[in-house]
Amino acid sequence: MTITQFRYIVAVDNHRHFARAAEACFVTQPTLSMQIQKLEEELDILIFDRSKQPIVPTPLGEKILEQARKVLQEAAVLEHMSKQIKGTFEGDLRLAVIPTIAPSLLPRFLVEFNQAFPKIKLFVEEMKTADMIEALRKDHIDVGIAATPLEERGIVEKPLYHEPFVAFVPSYHKFSKDRFLLASEINPDELLLLNEGHCFRNSVLSLCNPKNLNGDGIHMESGHFDTLVKLADKGMGMTLLPYLTGIDLNDRYKGSIKPIAEPTPTRQVSLIHSRTQLKLEWIQALEKVILKNLPKKVLESPEQVVSPL
Repeated sequence: MTITQFRYIVAVDNHRHFARAAEACFVTQPTLSMQIQKLEEELDILIFDRSKQPIVPTPLGEKILEQARKVLQEAAVLEHMSKQIKGTFEGDLRLAVIPTIAPSLLPRFLVEFNQAFPKIKLFVEEMKTADMIEALRKDHIDVGIAATPLEERGIVEKPLYHEPFVAFVPSYHKFSKDRFLLASEINPDELLLLNEGHCFRNSVLSLCNPKNLNGDGIHMESGHFDTLVKLADKGMGMTLLPYLTGIDLNDRYKGSIKPIAEPTPTRQVSLIHSRTQLKLEWIQALEKVILKNLPKKVLESPEQVVSPL
């Protein structure tokens, strides 16, 4: 039995599909299938029930997979220890960022991080929080950036910054002449919202007075803040934005941004990783670069942290 064979069976368990597992391992499906079959013959155990779709491990296979993950984890420890001994920051770092944070945060630090650590190959993808937690637990990613607190078992949360909410109030709106808004004044029936599944949507709805919700009017949802801003500007209502998104708007829209009165609703943004994460030094380096490139406003103490869930 080999480390490679263990990687293959874990990949199949993760993807529950031989072709997708082979693609993830950068080998052909026949190669992957042959190596798994050899391992099964050597152990005299059927690891996967191939009669079911999606493929599932057999009861004995689940025990083999549990041990295989431990072996792979220990192999990764040895590999990372060798790099620590040499004092090098070299290798792959897989980062996931939730979609409501990625556009406003990634451009602020990615170039500098790459310049500071050219031997770290950073893989970045957008991912919703629930998928991020699963990816961390399956070791598909090393670290995530998400709105917290999440209080997930086995997941470490390291707060980075606290981002206030701001309101986008177009010129035709009754609040357009106000210097600021009260959270209690915001009518959810006038709000353009992100699609379900975005934690920022849930945070926004938790701010609104439920008594104001009657289901009237046009209900528009989108997966992008940019769409919500443009629709609000065309007369479809108003919306709430994270602070970094608000200050990144072009000049045409910036004049419609209104602060929300104290206690200002704020989301906490954190680095999250598993408790067994080996690349803590790299994650700490990532944290320093991010903090260096944030405006002071989001580094201030929060007044009211809104739960992302």
